[in-house]
Amino acid sequence: MDKPESQIPIGVFDSGVGGLSVLREIHYQLPGVPVVYLADQAHVPYGPRPLEEVRQFSAGITRFLLSQGCLLIVVACNAASAAALSYLRETFPETPFVGMEPAVKPAAETTHTGVVGVLATPATFQGALYASVIERFAHGVMVLQDTCPGLVGQIEAGKLDDPKTGQILRDALEPMLAQGIDTVVLGCTHYPFVIPQIQRIVGASVRVIDPAPAIARQTGKLLKEHRWLPDNEVKAETTYFTTGNAERLQDAIRHLLNQDEAVHSLSWLDQKELRKSS
Repeated sequence: MDKPESQIPIGVFDSGVGGLSVLREIHYQLPGVPVVYLADQAHVPYGPRPLEEVRQFSAGITRFLLSQGCLLIVVACNAASAAALSYLRETFPETPFVGMEPAVKPAAETTHTGVVGVLATPATFQGALYASVIERFAHGVMVLQDTCPGLVGQIEAGKLDDPKTGQILRDALEPMLAQGIDTVVLGCTHYPFVIPQIQRIVGASVRVIDPAPAIARQTGKLLKEHRWLPDNEVKAETTYFTTGNAERLQDAIRHLLNQDEAVHSLSWLDQKELRKSS
């Protein structure tokens, strides 16, 4: 690639604001890397949607990000990773992808009680990726699961401390605590934004695993391998797009990342292709 390293952007996408938890960590670890962030808020949440539909959206988003000059794409969405990561790698073989994988391995390796809880959306639990992780790493460990119905919607709406949010988390976590969990794996990129609430419920003795730092490390590793990692650490620009309400994403960025950023609008054409809204 002839593009100067300092100008090589990466693409990061999610169904909504959840991927901002990954973006936050990329900003921290890789401040000199320009980013194009895309929130498909017209279709949030991905979790309950059919896998084929999520694959279609993910491919359309990937094509748009490539059109913006992105050379590496982070699928900052567990549901999209579960449904579409293998498909994306086959469809776009020259593009490196970083996907989300529920952190069952570190949880299984460090649990003392042998009981681990995983919070994720239905698409993640139904995907082959999650089944493979359980098969490879969860030997001798009891893995308890909950889909936390409604939690993504609460976080999308900015209702992090809302009583309903707390009730959703208690409904998921209290039965797990009763069975002896000592680790909680966050299998949805939205969920790190409610870690304080989770920690209040489970207590200091239960470890909560946020996958974002590991995703940022893998992103940096691939950028370095391709010689796309800039030498300088001057904060690079992030460009934001949404297929939903631009003001809503602006508010989320302000609330969750403490930043004031412009957001550009996109619209879907036949649910397959993205174009900039006029």
